[in-house]
Amino acid sequence: MYQNSLEYAQQCDANDPLSSFRNRFLLPKDTDGNNLIYLCGNSLGLQPVSTSAYIKMELDDWAKHGVEGHTDAEHPWLPYHEFLTKNMADLVGAKPSEVVVMNTLTTNLHLMMVSFYRPTATKHKIIVESDAFPSDKYAVESQLRFHGHDPKEGLILWTPREGEELCRFEDLEKIMDLHGDEIALIMIGSTNYYSGQHFPLKKITELGHRHGCMVGFDLAHGAGNIQPDLHNTGADFAVWCSYKYINSGPGSLGGCFVHERHANNPELHRFAGWWGHNKDTRFNMRHEFDALSGAEGWQLSNPPILSMAAIRASLDVFAEAGFDNLREKSIELTGYLEYLIDHLQDDRINIITPRDPEQRGCQLSIQVKSANKALHTELTKAGVISDWREPDVIRVAPAPLYNSFEDVFEFVNRLKKVLN
Repeated sequence: MYQNSLEYAQQCDANDPLSSFRNRFLLPKDTDGNNLIYLCGNSLGLQPVSTSAYIKMELDDWAKHGVEGHTDAEHPWLPYHEFLTKNMADLVGAKPSEVVVMNTLTTNLHLMMVSFYRPTATKHKIIVESDAFPSDKYAVESQLRFHGHDPKEGLILWTPREGEELCRFEDLEKIMDLHGDEIALIMIGSTNYYSGQHFPLKKITELGHRHGCMVGFDLAHGAGNIQPDLHNTGADFAVWCSYKYINSGPGSLGGCFVHERHANNPELHRFAGWWGHNKDTRFNMRHEFDALSGAEGWQLSNPPILSMAAIRASLDVFAEAGFDNLREKSIELTGYLEYLIDHLQDDRINIITPRDPEQRGCQLSIQVKSANKALHTELTKAGVISDWREPDVIRVAPAPLYNSFEDVFEFVNRLKKVLN
């Protein structure tokens, strides 16, 4: 049973087998050199201490070898993305052949929709959750327009019921019963950026497939946070960024999943580039395009090695910690946060994120009634880095790799002072 005391939080940290991983990250500090309470890994993860060394290795090999670094670097650049594949696949529950690190999230989403959104005159609509991250909504609307359909007619929103913040699966079932014959694609953010709700991916996939729809997920707030178990979920595709929970640095590369049943389907349309071409003949420039098997076949260009080095640094830390261990700690850490917020007994506060740990990751979205961003500004002045979302929600995400139980206790203590 949780306890509302600093001593209890410190004891939890002393008993935490993952506590040493906090020292593997660079924690932001205030002007006096004190650690800030960083609960914003859902926007940008912290930098692993090892990242600079991983990047410097590539800079040194560039200086030493020049172009020959493609083959002679300690981690040769030609196959560099392959050094990331196994650990990234483990992180999202996929086979290595189903995963590739490339491009950025929305670029990958468009590339996936080229292949998996194939509208017809009668079956062309797309479902997204009503409060999807704007970039997802813009992307699917633009795809509808590109194919000659009006987004106002072609986009169907999975919406919470009036007076509720969370989407219900049974309402998605009703949408499919009514419009399944018209829907070509279900494209859902696996873990909603605003509410923190984690959706039942396998149930959504099975529902979509029963109605003859393709199903894809945006794991921007899922990868490195929850285990999406993509292969067993059976989704057709998924995309994600790596700069949030995967701690790879601002604007770093994204990831892409294509289920193995599509690995060698010649009927799939795709936008092709030379890095997706057969490796054996890639540098014989006069061959017709010969797609690599699996997710690698969707690559376009040779990748930015410095960004991949940062991703490799973080993935190595994840592999050492073990994601199952991290998820176990995450449930405890966020559960403690929930307990302390409830203990405030403040009628202004409402946690809109699901209470069931299986329906959320580490983020809690804290609604503060009648508040505005001034509250968040005061919290920032109190040494807390969190995230504000209009109209009245503070998002906090204790990441198990580098956040502590004491962080959580201190956050709620400072929130209480700001509220008062």
